[in-house]
Amino acid sequence: MSLDTWQEILATLRGNVLRTLLTALGVFWGIFMLVVMLGAGRGLERGVTRGMAGFATNSIFVWGQRTSLPYDGLPPGRFVAFENADIDLLRDKVDGIEYLAPRLQLGGWRGGDNVTRGAKTGNFNVNGDYPELQYVQGMDFIRGRFINQLDIDQRRKVAVIGPRVYETLYQPGEDPIGTHIKIKGVYFTVVGHFKPKGTGGWSERLAATIFVPFTTFQSAFNQGNRVGWFAITVPPGYDIEKVERDIKRVLAKRHRIHPDDRQAFGSFNAGKSFREMSAVFIGINALVWFVGICTLLAGVIGVSNIMLIVVKERTKEIGIKKALGATPWAITSQIVQESTILTAIAGYLGLSAGVVVLAVIDKLDVDILASPQVDLRIALIATAILVIAGAFAGLIPAYHAVRIHPVAALRSE
Repeated sequence: MSLDTWQEILATLRGNVLRTLLTALGVFWGIFMLVVMLGAGRGLERGVTRGMAGFATNSIFVWGQRTSLPYDGLPPGRFVAFENADIDLLRDKVDGIEYLAPRLQLGGWRGGDNVTRGAKTGNFNVNGDYPELQYVQGMDFIRGRFINQLDIDQRRKVAVIGPRVYETLYQPGEDPIGTHIKIKGVYFTVVGHFKPKGTGGWSERLAATIFVPFTTFQSAFNQGNRVGWFAITVPPGYDIEKVERDIKRVLAKRHRIHPDDRQAFGSFNAGKSFREMSAVFIGINALVWFVGICTLLAGVIGVSNIMLIVVKERTKEIGIKKALGATPWAITSQIVQESTILTAIAGYLGLSAGVVVLAVIDKLDVDILASPQVDLRIALIATAILVIAGAFAGLIPAYHAVRIHPVAALRSE
């Protein structure tokens, strides 16, 4: 475009500043909301994913509860207690189990116990576990190792501690490997110091956990052959919901539970939950795009309407231009250029404002919103589409401008 054209466009836009600002505001708000909603949606997805990082998406947890139906001469209300025999039973009878980790915890699921080292004491979760657990709950080791099979076979009194345990019982920088901690009067040698891979409540709980060998836990704390619950992973290609049903069916048969009793076992299917969560985020993204595009469309329609008003106000000017020999293309291109420039400036400002707001939210370090950033490529594509839409928004006013007859335009008031 020539300098004269630029000056004419700017003069037109400055001719009614309030009208220009209100028109630009619709476009600005549309791209701003689209960027912020896309970034927030992506940040929410990252936050939830980060909170469950290291947690196997193909895992199942099964625990015993109370029966609700009588069966085989036994009354309802029995508590289902798992035993060591259930471990081999599941390994032999259920197809689709990749890793099987029987588990125990002092005080039950929500329990804990005092652990001491010298004069220092803290209350922590104390779990009895198998080496397979590390494939269910991911850990990064700062020092040492996790429980191994020799620890299980030889009932070694060894322990693996989380970061909260270390912070409470040790001096900063102190090496815990080879030191001893006391749990319920029994001394354990620390062989590993880990940190959780994820964040949030689940990881905070894991950070305050001590792991000891499952067999050692049973003997040291008088648990007999009891099993608290099972953590299980399923290999790729298997139907995780079918594996869950098979696990409950096999356990129900051994413990003489009615096949239709839905209360006897509690379970959490992480694979199913992750799949549902992914579907929710797909829905959220689709809703964000729908709302954002509708808002942008409203802004573009606003630009088209305001350009129609501009054309009506400039009827005489357009008539004079046509009388002096201005071609239809010259009239059309000027209207389209004005519409495009107004849309492009407002869209760029909206994009910039949206990026700034997301950066501020990121600095606030909200746990649920991890790096709420919009893909720059998507943002630029949206802005480019907006500019193109702005150009099309100028076509209708341009069409009306081209149809103005010079004589009729000069007679208009």
